[in-house]
Formats: sequence, C-alpha cells, structure tokens
Amino acid sequence: MGMHKNRDMSQGVRVTKHPGMSVSAVARRLGVAPSTLRTWERRYGLGPSQREDGGPRRYLALDVARLDLMQSLIRSGVPTGDAARAAQHQEVAADDQVPVPANEIKPPADAGADAARLARGLTRACLALDDETCSRLLRGSTAMRGVSWTWQHVLLPVLVARGRYWARTGRGVEVEHLLSSVTAAEFGSISAVDNPINSRPVLLACAPWDDHTLALLAVAAALAERRIASRMLGARTPAAALAAAVRRVGPSSVLVWASIPGDDASWLTSLVDQRPAPKMYIAGPGWGRELPAGLQRFDDFDAAVAGLVASSA
Repeated sequence: MGMHKNRDMSQGVRVTKHPGMSVSAVARRLGVAPSTLRTWERRYGLGPSQREDGGPRRYLALDVARLDLMQSLIRSGVPTGDAARAAQHQEVAADDQVPVPANEIKPPADAGADAARLARGLTRACLALDDETCSRLLRGSTAMRGVSWTWQHVLLPVLVARGRYWARTGRGVEVEHLLSSVTAAEFGSISAVDNPINSRPVLLACAPWDDHTLALLAVAAALAERRIASRMLGARTPAAALAAAVRRVGPSSVLVWASIPGDDASWLTSLVDQRPAPKMYIAGPGWGRELPAGLQRFDDFDAAVAGLVASSA
C-alpha cells in the first residue's frame, strides 16, 4: 500500500497515514536506546499513538516529529522535561514522507521521488552548514532504508554535485568537507559489530593514490548491517602496508577501492600469493581494464557488499 496524505485540522499539522514505525526503528532514527523512548513515554507521554488489536503500538509521523523536536531542543541545551513539554504543546509539521522500514512494508512506488526529496533536504542542510540536520537526515534514511540505498540514491548524488560545483567555481569546499565529515561519523557509528558472524574480518583499503574513503566507509557500514566485521585501513594505503596488514590480520577477503584513476592493479599480485591467501577484490571507477590473475572486480556498490558477504560465509 502506498502512503497518502491527510490534514488533521484539529491539530493544525499535516500528517501521513502509513503502517507506523516500531520502537526499535524510531530509536535507530533518533540515535537513542529503545529504553530511552520507553522512559520518555512513561515520564512525558511522548509515545506511539497507533494501536492495533493484538499487536504492539507503533509511532506515527506526528509522534516522530514531536520526538525530533524534543531531541533538537535537548541538544541545544534545554532540559529534558522542558523539551518534552514544548514538543507536546508546540505545533510541529510531521514529515510528509516519513520512511517506513523496508522489512516491514513494501517500499513506496515513488522511491525515486523519495530519494530526490531527501537529497534536496540534505543539500539545503549542508549548504547551511547545519551538521545536526545532515546527521538526522542520514541517520533516519539509513535506519529506514539501509546504508546501500542511502549511499547510492541520496549521498552520492549530493557529493558528486558538490564536487562538480567546486571544480567549476573553486567555491564551496567547506560544504563538501562538512558533509564528508558528517557522513564519516554516521557510517562510523554503524560499523562496529557485536558478535559478528565472520571469524576472519574483511580488510578494506583505498588504493595507494586515492584519498577518498567515504565509499569504503559505506561498504563497512553496509557489511555491519549484515553482522560482517571489517577492518578499515583508510586512504592512500601503500602496497607494503596492505601486505603487512594481511599477514597480521589474516582476513577472509580484501577489498581495495579506487575512486580516481591511478596505477594498474599489478602490485596486488603479491598479496594473492600469501598463505592463507585471502580473496582479493577491487572496486571503484579508478581501475584500468586489465586485471592480474587472482583478482576479481566488483562493478558496483551492491555487488561489492554482496560479494564480501558471500566470501565471509
């Protein structure tokens, strides 16, 4: 069922009818523990308002909007009780496209429009250098739709557009840097894995000539969603350093990402000969056509995540 709008005239706010969000989904969106939400409900009455016979109560768009306002006030220094009372009594505009967890309902037919809306909101926030709103948008999107969708359909288009603007005008690098910093923090917070299902981690590194780590951070976060642990070596990883890390860590697989064109991949052949030999992969648009024996190329982000998950089984 697709989502549709109605106007709640008694409250003076715009809301959206949808199946609602679970406690855990709202907790992920706000970056708090589910127990915190239950405390806020018990103390301040800010809880889920949708009731279903025989099932748990769920948060509607208006409920989430009030919690968003409450959390924003708390972060600005307002005491929690005062923030809760303000959120209860102040008119708030519920997001007319509150995303719903993909594993709970079918995704809306207008997923493209939803991505465009989020990208526009993220662009406005980063142009205003509003790191808090950038974080909230990214956290909500990854909680509802996952890291891969958020990276490919929201973040990457915005980052590419800002990069092209900087290349054309020489202005706006502060915007790109802020968004990169927020993205790294959000994905980094997702990447830690408790009780991973893989006994040997995945090793992630940038090519020796490449400073661009965000794609690899997105890979690490997407793997963590699937309980796959990884180790990040970061930007400009020299061949010798990668070889030393492989010997020390003993990874199940190694992914080297190149976002910009550079040397060929022949320097990776020495890693293939190590014992135990990890599965060697490359990804990103910076590689040439010719690949040494023993290497496999992933053509896109989803293929990289799926391949690394399969190699960790």
